[in-house]
Amino acid sequence: MAATPTKQEYRLQNLSCASCAAKFEKNVKAIPEVQDAQVNFGASKITVVGSISVNQIEEAGAFDGIKVTQSVARTLEKSTPFYRKKENVLAGISLFFVILGYLLVNMRGETNPLPITMFILAILVGGVGIFKTGFRNLARFEFDMKTLMTIAIIGAAIIGEWEEAAVVVFLFAVSEALEAYSMDKARQSIRQLMDIAPPTAIIKRAHGEHFHEIELPTEEIQIGDILIVKPGQKIAMDGIVISGLSAVNQAAITGESIPVNKTVNDEVFAGTLNEEGALEVRVTKRVEDTTIAKIIHLVEEAQAEKAPSQQFVDRFAKYYTPAIMIIAFLVAIIPPLFVGDWQHWIYQGLAVLVVGCPCALVVSTPVAIVTAIGNAARQGVLIKGGVYLEQLGHIEAVAFDKTGTLTKGQPAVTDILTTDERSEDYLLQLVAAVEKQSQHPLAKAILNTLHNKNLQELVPTDFQSVTGKGAYATVDSQRIYVGSLKWVATLASVDKNIENKVKKLQDQGKTVVAVVSNDQLIGLIGIADQLRQESKDVLHKLNALKVKHMVMLTGDAEPTAQAIATTLKMTDVRASLLPEEKLMAIKDLRAQFGAVAMVGDGVNDAPALATANVGIAMGGAGTDAALETADIALMGDDLTKLPYTIGLSRKTLRIIKENIIFALALKLIALLLVIPGWLTLWIAIFADMGATLLVVFNSLRLIRAKK
Repeated sequence: MAATPTKQEYRLQNLSCASCAAKFEKNVKAIPEVQDAQVNFGASKITVVGSISVNQIEEAGAFDGIKVTQSVARTLEKSTPFYRKKENVLAGISLFFVILGYLLVNMRGETNPLPITMFILAILVGGVGIFKTGFRNLARFEFDMKTLMTIAIIGAAIIGEWEEAAVVVFLFAVSEALEAYSMDKARQSIRQLMDIAPPTAIIKRAHGEHFHEIELPTEEIQIGDILIVKPGQKIAMDGIVISGLSAVNQAAITGESIPVNKTVNDEVFAGTLNEEGALEVRVTKRVEDTTIAKIIHLVEEAQAEKAPSQQFVDRFAKYYTPAIMIIAFLVAIIPPLFVGDWQHWIYQGLAVLVVGCPCALVVSTPVAIVTAIGNAARQGVLIKGGVYLEQLGHIEAVAFDKTGTLTKGQPAVTDILTTDERSEDYLLQLVAAVEKQSQHPLAKAILNTLHNKNLQELVPTDFQSVTGKGAYATVDSQRIYVGSLKWVATLASVDKNIENKVKKLQDQGKTVVAVVSNDQLIGLIGIADQLRQESKDVLHKLNALKVKHMVMLTGDAEPTAQAIATTLKMTDVRASLLPEEKLMAIKDLRAQFGAVAMVGDGVNDAPALATANVGIAMGGAGTDAALETADIALMGDDLTKLPYTIGLSRKTLRIIKENIIFALALKLIALLLVIPGWLTLWIAIFADMGATLLVVFNSLRLIRAKK
């Protein structure tokens, strides 16, 4: 049986432009041992299927000076200062010769051999990289930006335009340096994510009868190891706290600004900051499986996935470059057949070649997508592809699950009503004593209220649970029964007034627990899932963003759903839905409104999340199901991130449209200058460089997009 080809990931340095990435991918695919290769321009990575060495990959990228490292290796990229980069040094020397040439032109005239020599030196020094790639491409009939520039510069030199050829070489070098700088800026969002988790950690391991502490690289830490985390240190691995109490800043993972208290049995994540106490943490995931590692992987994959607008631009650029070459050829040949002046029109044709470089157009979409997805990750929102980022911008309706989305998903005591002279606090103490032995979710709500009020716990004896009805125990010399009104009514008399109070609480969506002491009803406790404080504000912001329709889809009973909807002023509520009915509701909404987003917990709502145009999961941190089933995960269980994400998506769409318009409009204006014969190589390079820089810097505005 044939061996399965190996799949390897490598990180890339010096990957400067989108067209260079496409060419690099093509070169790697051409290597005989390679079955397939995919370059992720946004993340500066390549995935190769086949047995191949790093040197072979670097040879394929030699035209752009690409350096390759193993993806798993934690390499600290040395940032070379701007003035020490080889290409920038050469550009500087080229500028020196250009200035010297102009000084000599003023002193000796344009036709003097000395200034011409200076311009030739400027062309050779500044254009060495361009020419090497350009000639190689010409030999293979590959026409990219450097090929067009090579033809234009050599053509200008042949017709004696030495000065302009030299200036074009310098300006092109400057534009390449600025583009590389701005792309690096866009990629910083991923690099910052990768630097979040420390590369080493202190581990406590058994050595004979004693434990000793050793510092290990995170790659060598095993599941089950005990991690020692001191105050002020970053947590290196995902795990469960087994000792200690501390506040942990989880902003890097969840985007939460307020530190979260962690104690025994609480989950902690790699890359989060331990602020106060010392913790001992049992490691639960290997370094490559931690939540931050998954986030980085998903963000990088998302940036590689082409959004619809990028696919359109790529298709357009495929026909655009040959079209520009044909136009340039026709400009150089046809007018002089009628008006003469071959030199002038050949010069105009060369200028058309320069202005027609597709760089600005090709880079118009990926830089915006890369920057937006990286920004969202830093804010605690994981967007799993450019396609979802774009689709979210077109959303017309949003469907919300109720429990855990619009509400906290944790029942809490809302009402304590007594029917005799006993105080509310004493009633709560009696009920809590019985419920202390119970596993019911409502019991937790009652005990939490007792602790929040700092009330003393009473000691129960003879506890008994009655399945489906309630429980009872002896507390403070009384037999206390706690359960449903229907069961309690068989133990004590219930008058009409009590029944009305119970109905009123149930109409508000609350679960009612009745309490009997011996044979007398002594009180009622109302318990309900608490509405998130931010839910009302989020719906208001979505209205401001012109989202046309909002609907609640829930499996809860009608009264509970209506009570929450009334508070939130939601008019469309669909209650008592099974998972398949939620799915049908999403299909109906899509038929009615077109693009629909579904917000749920990523587990129970999986069919509805998958059916919606964009599925958004709450609380992705630590929840593998949410990370895998949803298109977008709000990592910190924070609903306020929803309006931010929709706003970011719409801003990204707007910037992509602006970029395409900028790129084409500047080039069109420059090309129209051919008609009166005013287009010069200077204007051409400024139009090309200006369009590219305008597009890139416009995209970088997304770095500043905040909640």
